[in-house]
Amino acid sequence: MAPLPVIYEDEALIAFDKPSGLAVAPDRRDPKAEHLMGLVRAQWGPDVANVHRLDADTSGLVLCAKTKPALDFLSGQFQSKTVVKTHHALTVGLPAADAFAVDLVIKEDEARPGVMCIVKKHGQTSHTGFTVLERYPQPAGRPGFAWVECAPSTGRMHQIRIHLASVGTPILNDPLYGNDTRLLLSDLKRGYKGRADEKPLISRLALHATALTCTHPLSREKLTLSAPLPNDLAVALKYLRRFAGPAGRR
Repeated sequence: MAPLPVIYEDEALIAFDKPSGLAVAPDRRDPKAEHLMGLVRAQWGPDVANVHRLDADTSGLVLCAKTKPALDFLSGQFQSKTVVKTHHALTVGLPAADAFAVDLVIKEDEARPGVMCIVKKHGQTSHTGFTVLERYPQPAGRPGFAWVECAPSTGRMHQIRIHLASVGTPILNDPLYGNDTRLLLSDLKRGYKGRADEKPLISRLALHATALTCTHPLSREKLTLSAPLPNDLAVALKYLRRFAGPAGRR
């Protein structure tokens, strides 16, 4: 694959812009599959360790530590929930409120390994705050879309995905918790005269880990890192803004 984009690097830290479809760590169901940390350690050495994870289908920022003291210091921040994480998602359907939060107890579904489910007890607590940034209503009979900022304070597997699905607005192209809605230019643009075998504007999970703020392990100062919006998401937003026109930009 192409060289991994490095967002930030110093003597203690290195951060990458992970592409969608690449797991951070070895997949227990396919341990030989390529993964981010395997690629990282092949180039930067065996001591580099990821401080947190993203779902394989999620693109964006992954922070790693180069030393054991840096790893311990950063891990403590994640455990104490002092790290500020920001994701952005394109949802199918318009959220009922412009700002809301979801608190759920979730765990891995015993009948479907790799899939999370909502339970009343004997699971892990999870919390995400959401802010709707832009709304793209569609004509009657078609679901609208929304550009949503997500602020997870816990880091459970598939957390943002199952939280948005639980309120009826799953992330676009989510094969586990969503539906089969596609984002097609022909559905947005009147008089569309494109190809008969039209492809969706974006064909992967529309979720991106945009930014992360932590305390640097050496300087002890606040450090904010950000990953640019991938081209496919940027193109999808461009056409939504041009032809669907956000009804209320927040």
